[in-house]
Amino acid sequence: MTKSCAQPDYREYHFRTKEKLFYILEGILLVAMIGYFFYQSWAACLCLTPVLVLFMKEKKKDLAKRQRQELSIQFKDLILAVAANQKAGYSIENAFREAYKDMEMLYGREGTICIEIKYIIAGLDNNIVLEKLIYNLGMRSGLPDIIQFADVFFIAKRSGGNMTDILQKSAAVIEQKTETDKEIQLMISAKKMEQKIMNMVPFLIIFYVSSTSKGFFDVLYHNMIGIIIMTVCLGFYMAAYLLSKRIVDIEV
Repeated sequence: MTKSCAQPDYREYHFRTKEKLFYILEGILLVAMIGYFFYQSWAACLCLTPVLVLFMKEKKKDLAKRQRQELSIQFKDLILAVAANQKAGYSIENAFREAYKDMEMLYGREGTICIEIKYIIAGLDNNIVLEKLIYNLGMRSGLPDIIQFADVFFIAKRSGGNMTDILQKSAAVIEQKTETDKEIQLMISAKKMEQKIMNMVPFLIIFYVSSTSKGFFDVLYHNMIGIIIMTVCLGFYMAAYLLSKRIVDIEV
């Protein structure tokens, strides 16, 4: 199925205007801190533009991950609603149409899953088979759960399987993975806080020593050897930051 350009790709995150401005300002603040504490030179901030680019890229990854997690939870609620509607006697296509009302009550008209149901309904109105519409959502979401559900749904629909049972079991699997992910995030929440604190430690140490021992770091600033040493330190700091972020970034 050809993907409509109007349909969102959940593997990528697109900043809203206000969001983009906010994160750019946050990134500029980070660059300014690095420029001042590591080089004591505002001019160095111009050379640290790649740090801003890296910050925006990492922020996009984090927001895209959160977006997919929300879609996974909402999709689970959708297939439960579809299963209930089918039990009530609706065909599978009409069960999806009726599920829109339940999702609108849960997540609002602008909720992600409501927007996706509108795409599905529009596709059904244009005589596109339901399994292709669900598979299209799975590919755009990048979520293995939805892709696997689309595959199972296709086979069951073609072979005349028990759709209600399949829907309920699929929802149970997604819910179990969601709960497992929540438990893991709860277990490592303290470690994430420690990671954030440790990210600030180099700046706090430099600030403390500079405040209590005036001139202590002067030998490291405004000369080539000092710039090289601080650049190496910054490289180690960035590597440690990325490594610590990967360690606490656990996906189920």
